[in-house]
Amino acid sequence: MRIRYTKIEVITIKDIKLYVMQGCPFCNKVEKYVKENNLSVELVDIKADPKYEDELVRLGGKDQVPMLLVDGKPLYESDDIIEWFKEKL
Repeated sequence: MRIRYTKIEVITIKDIKLYVMQGCPFCNKVEKYVKENNLSVELVDIKADPKYEDELVRLGGKDQVPMLLVDGKPLYESDDIIEWFKEKL
């Protein structure tokens, strides 16, 4: 009798924030994916308060949305963010 072992990757995500801006088509694309897949992600609209835009630049290094911040690491580009969700969540 042979025993097969399967490698299981355990993903622990402490903090996920999605920085978006109202009216941004790329942000809308990611937000739509999040809603359709019932993902638990904190959405931060950078235009809701000036401190959020400052936070976006401080944490990510540039003024670009959408930005997914995962455990302090930024990820840009809507397709890349959606792909990350598909692989990790």
